[in-house]
Amino acid sequence: MATEYEPRIGDWYRTATGDNFEIVALDIDDDTVDLQYFDGTVEEIDLDTWYALDLEAIEPPEDWSGSLDIERDDYGVDLELRGSDQRGNPLDSFDREE
Repeated sequence: MATEYEPRIGDWYRTATGDNFEIVALDIDDDTVDLQYFDGTVEEIDLDTWYALDLEAIEPPEDWSGSLDIERDDYGVDLELRGSDQRGNPLDSFDREE
């Protein structure tokens, strides 16, 4: 099944084999589309190939680390750490006897 989508920079798609990619460049003069897969691999295809692909439009992934070659532990923050739900009034610490 050929794609019905017009290529637009920033759009995300999933191939029939389950690979996710973003369109990162479009050259109308050369009739080429540059794709960047979630793992960081970049591929240039011509427009004839683009229109022959079996694609599904998808939302951008929430986990942006795929193309950065980093592990979850390398984010530099504790993603499981939650802030305190207790809210205090900062004025409570002042001495009211004056």
